[in-house]
Amino acid sequence: MLSNAKAKNLLPGDKALAVGGTPGLWLHPGSGRGTGKFMLRFVSPTSGKRRDMGLGTFPETGLADARRLAMEARAQISQGIDPIDQRKSAATSQRITIPSFEAAARTVYETIAPGFRNAKHRDQWINSLETYVFPTLGARLVSELTVADFAAALLPIWLLKEETASRVKQRCERVMTWCIANGHAPANPLSAVDALLPRQTGNRDRVVHHPAAPWRGLPEIVLDLTSADPISVSRQALLFLILTAARSGEVREARWSEIDFETATWTIPPERMKAGRRHRVPLSRQAVALLEGRMKSHLGGELIFSIRGKGAMSDMTITKVLRLRKYQSDSLDRPATAHGFRSSFRDWVSESGYSRDLAERALAHTIANATEAAYHRTDQLDQRRAMMQVWADYIYSLAQQA
Repeated sequence: MLSNAKAKNLLPGDKALAVGGTPGLWLHPGSGRGTGKFMLRFVSPTSGKRRDMGLGTFPETGLADARRLAMEARAQISQGIDPIDQRKSAATSQRITIPSFEAAARTVYETIAPGFRNAKHRDQWINSLETYVFPTLGARLVSELTVADFAAALLPIWLLKEETASRVKQRCERVMTWCIANGHAPANPLSAVDALLPRQTGNRDRVVHHPAAPWRGLPEIVLDLTSADPISVSRQALLFLILTAARSGEVREARWSEIDFETATWTIPPERMKAGRRHRVPLSRQAVALLEGRMKSHLGGELIFSIRGKGAMSDMTITKVLRLRKYQSDSLDRPATAHGFRSSFRDWVSESGYSRDLAERALAHTIANATEAAYHRTDQLDQRRAMMQVWADYIYSLAQQA
């Protein structure tokens, strides 16, 4: 019987060693000391020809495992089955059940697509794979894909379109994780793909912040926005956005059914919130007055800021107002953006002495610390109501004097 110690001393060029325990099992030397390949020599019961069957490499496959595999093969031979043919048949059968990367990706997409709140993001998920991955890897079986395969697919856009490349990588990783869970792939190649790609500038270097108007200049901006008579729907939407410190999409898709005029509260349902949780916004006197004025010129329908009474206005409608007015921002040569007014509000809150907790709740930010989040059982609506009224009084200070 071949010992483990003797197998570890096997040198390239040595004669093959009989393993023992099973007739015809040999350990052939490999390219390095202590390495080799197990081979079972037998006569095929179906063809009558001598055949050599590989049973793994040493030391990855131990002596005991090699003997067990050899005994299983001998049992098949005694039943008139050629173990090599049987293994090929099993591999072919398995190959048929393993999906291609494109098939797996489309299955994953069908599963997760209903969870997207934004149709644009939903389409981008699969479109990015169709553009950058399917042409080279789509037809490949997921069990055959390697780290090098994904690195080669990502390399053309890795530095040229860093944000896109990072998202494509995440989506590929999501697909391969599904493949592992379903037994289609042994490991996720994306976990090591960074090792074969050049270093990106990094998220921290890559982030471009939304240009924000300095909070001290907000009264002048509001005065300018309210100077027109009548005030356009797009300007009304922008004013409501500034008053509530809400996101553009939350304002553009705001519905009359979400407004409680009796309590002066706007309740945004979970499906329209970034964090997926209901958010209550206390409405200042100025915000309520804006909505009441909006009702007078409203063309019908559920959407508050719909231009023609059908469908929400596009994000570019508000952006166009800002581009035409060219309000100064904190970014050189870049006008203020709609999202940037949330930063303006956040700066004002800090400068005005309000707590960080109150500001984060007003902005509906998610609390990253799970323990801290567990203790936050109230949205501090009353405290925020007082703060939002002070904010409205400040930004309307010049408009109310005019």
